[in-house]
Amino acid sequence: MKTITHLSFYFIWVIFSSSAFAQKITLSHVEPAFWWVGMKNPGLQILVHGPGIGQAQVSLSYKGVNLSGIEKVESPNYLFLNLQISPDAIAGKVPIAFKIGKKTFTHQYELRTKSSSTNRIQGFSPADVLYLIMPDRFSNGNPQNDTIAGMYEGTHRNKPFGRHGGDLKGISNHLDYIKNLGVTAIWLNPVLENNQRRESYHGYAITDLYQVDRRFGSNEEYVSFVNQSHQSGLKVIQDMVANHIGIEHWLMKDLPEKDWIHDSQAKEPMLTSYRTGTPSDPYASQSDLRKMTDGWFVPSMPDINQTNPRFATYLIQNSLWWIEYAGIDGIRMDTYPYPDKEFMANYAAALQNEYPKFNLVGEAWINSVPMTAYWQKGFKGTDGYVTQLPSVTDFPFYGTVIQALQEEGSWDTGLVRLYMLLGQDFIYPNPNNNVIFLDNHDLTRFFLSIGRDIQKFKLGITLLLTTRGIPQLYYGTELLMDGDGAVHPDVRKDFPGGWPGDPINAFTGQGRNASQNEAYELIKKLLDWRKTQSVIHTGKLMHYLPEDNVYVYFRYTANESVMVILNGSSKEKNLSTKRFSERLQSFKQARDIISGENISDLTTLKIPAKTSLVLELKQ
Repeated sequence: MKTITHLSFYFIWVIFSSSAFAQKITLSHVEPAFWWVGMKNPGLQILVHGPGIGQAQVSLSYKGVNLSGIEKVESPNYLFLNLQISPDAIAGKVPIAFKIGKKTFTHQYELRTKSSSTNRIQGFSPADVLYLIMPDRFSNGNPQNDTIAGMYEGTHRNKPFGRHGGDLKGISNHLDYIKNLGVTAIWLNPVLENNQRRESYHGYAITDLYQVDRRFGSNEEYVSFVNQSHQSGLKVIQDMVANHIGIEHWLMKDLPEKDWIHDSQAKEPMLTSYRTGTPSDPYASQSDLRKMTDGWFVPSMPDINQTNPRFATYLIQNSLWWIEYAGIDGIRMDTYPYPDKEFMANYAAALQNEYPKFNLVGEAWINSVPMTAYWQKGFKGTDGYVTQLPSVTDFPFYGTVIQALQEEGSWDTGLVRLYMLLGQDFIYPNPNNNVIFLDNHDLTRFFLSIGRDIQKFKLGITLLLTTRGIPQLYYGTELLMDGDGAVHPDVRKDFPGGWPGDPINAFTGQGRNASQNEAYELIKKLLDWRKTQSVIHTGKLMHYLPEDNVYVYFRYTANESVMVILNGSSKEKNLSTKRFSERLQSFKQARDIISGENISDLTTLKIPAKTSLVLELKQ
């Protein structure tokens, strides 16, 4: 009996050993999942992740594709494959063979043909007006994706910090509303997966850089949304994050290398100082610089180490992948001064090299003109840093407009602040490419900032849509939505009418009150007019020192001229135009774009209190 028992154990051991030895090679992640022939950069790095895959021998045989290198890293569950794709390579499936002992597996890696369509990857410019939408808070077009099995958060619309159910289908359903408003581009807060345990609605804690959050829709639905937008004459700007990922990102469960994340092994990782001026400070200490750039944004958002060459390549390829895959027209890069600045220069250069028409704007939340200009392409500082970022967010413009509209005019207060602000444009390499705004998803709503004063609101909107730069409107601004930026959900309220059963549907004129319709009609009128005005898109700017809190500026080309007058005073003004003769020249008449009135005599203009005129000058 003992012999039989020993034999039984022996056979059981053989069976289990054979099963383990015969276990298949499995791949958990292959990123990017596919690529394209004909890219300017022939190099491609493929991240391969799977149990024990680091032990594998790898080979491939495909005409025009060469496996130039295989990189093993600290984790045994990763390989990084470096491919060289020659110009004569054709689209198809590249067989990549993996071998571990006697186990073999072949992954069919797809190479696609780049799209030849011209109605995609168009870039954006001062001819555009961006409409910023928080997808979770705009419209719920598909209630079936509100709660997804395996994802931490479902929809709880009654919770301010919860997910409310807005999605890509909801935005697609209302493209006519967006188009009819008169904007030309949609900027969405991040749509990539945020499978965080709480407060994942905003999108800035990404847990999969290659996957649209399924509560918004699928990757295919995102591409469909972009295509529908393009067919409607609307561009799409994708919000990306290179500074951090979400704590629940699959990488965090098995880092390829410990240094992919700053302080990845620390019990309490260092948090950033949020001092965005530090990277451009010529006197900054290394300790202050490290705290700013290497500290985690918040405890739920691990800080990426962009100096790791493999992670750097991963991030650049990820953005290139989304550009080619979805055909997006631009990128808004979150928290631009926080990552390694040399990486950010390489990142911006790589995107523009592959797609010369492409534009990207970096969020530089800095209330300083020179510190903002530091990040824009063409700036020459004393530290030798060469930035490649075409466009910057103009936070100094935002802050100055709010302050100027809240004050009475004097030597250095009121609308003279606008004059002094724009007078510093000499430091920007291209101030016309600054993205300008009155509020966004992080800031107190404009209408509340100026005390819910509809006249001040109109002055600000007129300035935004007629001065230099690329204007950005935040969804609901046209409805006078308000909210205090100190509590983020207050400025991220649901668009009324975006959910079945909403008592008010503001997508229609009948669903808006008189003041909302007044705001909506002003914005629509200026936007519709602005679309065809090259004088606003590319014209020069000349302004005059405000007197009695009346600010006058001209946008002009060799053949066209527009005169804008902002009366920030609480009194009506009879404005003599004699001092503007340099720009009025032979113009004798005008049409007021806002009122539609024709003005036959420009000698003296009557400007009601807290009112603006936009005059299209005529001979």
